[in-house]
Amino acid sequence: MPLHDDTIQPHVTTIDYQGRRYSVSCRIAFDGIEYVGRLWFADDAWDDTGIPDRGALAGRDRDEVLDLAKRLSTAELVLRYRRALAEKRRFIGLRKVTEEVLSKIRYLNQVAISMRAGLLDMDGAAQEIDLTEKQLHELIDRLKSYAGVEN
Repeated sequence: MPLHDDTIQPHVTTIDYQGRRYSVSCRIAFDGIEYVGRLWFADDAWDDTGIPDRGALAGRDRDEVLDLAKRLSTAELVLRYRRALAEKRRFIGLRKVTEEVLSKIRYLNQVAISMRAGLLDMDGAAQEIDLTEKQLHELIDRLKSYAGVEN
């Protein structure tokens, strides 16, 4: 069982769709139980890593997941690309603020855990909790300006 993040993303194949050529790779990571792969589709003209398919390919090891990905037909890969394209994130600003909210909640919880374990003094931790709560309220107030706005 891996003790660190040993995520890999090997190339699977290349597909053509609507006159464009897409490189297909499979990002494979161990989730603590099994290896899980997700297909990624990238156009050479794009300056990002591409878009992921939400469908998962699971196996006992990386090779099994990669074999599953390589057994997909071109038609199946095109369908998965179309699904990934249809579900591509459109509300990036909203996602960013949401991730900030989640990060603050995790931090708030860690401060509370550390305080209860005696690792932080009560007064300092209480101040940090109050500050984090205030920041959370500010982030929540910003959500409405990002809701429904595509970027």
